[in-house]
Amino acid sequence: MDSAVQAGGESEIADVMNEFFGKMSAEQTAKECRLTILSALLPQDCLLCGEACGDLLCPACRQELPIAEERTCPVCAERSPADGPCGSCLKAPPHFEATFAACLYAFPIDKLVQALKYSHRLPVAELLARLMLGGPRPTGDVIVPVPLSLPRLRQRGFNQAVEIARPLARELGLPLVTQRCRRRDAVAQATLPWHVRRQNVRHAFECTFDLGGQSVIVVDDVMTTGATLDEFARTLKIHGATRVTNWVAARTMRDHLPLGGRRPDESGYAYRR
Repeated sequence: MDSAVQAGGESEIADVMNEFFGKMSAEQTAKECRLTILSALLPQDCLLCGEACGDLLCPACRQELPIAEERTCPVCAERSPADGPCGSCLKAPPHFEATFAACLYAFPIDKLVQALKYSHRLPVAELLARLMLGGPRPTGDVIVPVPLSLPRLRQRGFNQAVEIARPLARELGLPLVTQRCRRRDAVAQATLPWHVRRQNVRHAFECTFDLGGQSVIVVDDVMTTGATLDEFARTLKIHGATRVTNWVAARTMRDHLPLGGRRPDESGYAYRR
């Protein structure tokens, strides 16, 4: 090939790349380059159906996601016909001020969460974080994932709330606190009837730092009855937090909870995780 023609071709390529990357920050450029290289070296299959798609979910499965779009209580994210707090939150206000939920805890989100927690499918954490970032975003000063007890952490090898929180903290540019809160070992909430979960998590958490005056965003994978998140918020308030907002990947609605483990005379708030 003629050297002049080759040089001209290289110059055109360089101009295109400069025009493209010139519009991006250095951080964005590095991120895009990493993603491009990883996509080329590690082509991804859909986490749900297994189809090759180059992403965590294929377009068809993404359409099946139960995105939380219904009117909900701004405090607990339970379905509510009113624009303000639901009757349960007015009757017995929780220790947290707000809850943001990206999806309903229904198929196929439930399968993805279970794959993350029990099958060590860590890429699911990135997917859940993307879904959370794609919806309304809370504001705050610091992100604190709900901690696991030490025995549970050793058994699982990771804390799913931490793995979800990492990309959230990066995107929002907020500090991520993962080592300053602890959880005592207790019976797993998922194994208990709904009406005894609040008692099971009473005094379950302790913190070793001062949150004086800060607004805290608490990250978890699923909000079921609200008991765990309420007790954690209570602990954070004791240590100086002025406001606690929950940010979860999925919310279990009251009408999706099994009837066998709850009493019909209990208020909706008693069902929260």
